Amino acid sequence: MSAEDVLLVYESLLAATQSMLTLAREGDWSALLESESRYVVDVESLARIEAEVVLDKRQQARKAELLESILYNDVQIRKYLVARRDELGEKMGVSQRKRDLNRAYRPAGAVVTRLDDI
Repeated sequence: MSAEDVLLVYESLLAATQSMLTLAREGDWSALLESESRYVVDVESLARIEAEVVLDKRQQARKAELLESILYNDVQIRKYLVARRDELGEKMGVSQRKRDLNRAYRPAGAVVTRLDDI
């Protein structure tokens, strides 16, 4: 693989992070997880390939620009993921409190027959 091919892979990774950022903004968590799985595989294969390629100064500068953009997108994606994690944690806490209240105030010996009763 040539140095230009390596840069093309970095450009592809940048496009992938831009797409993943859009998915995060839209809250399409399933598609984001699928994209991130492919992204990780691509990054791992790039690491193996890149070890055998020498970049000149211009190519190194372009790689640095691409990496900066990739990392910026990654930080933005993580912000959305943290917000989603916090949202889910809050919902889980509310659900736990409801369940605890139902257990505390349910008559002794009552049998829950429907999931809605929990």
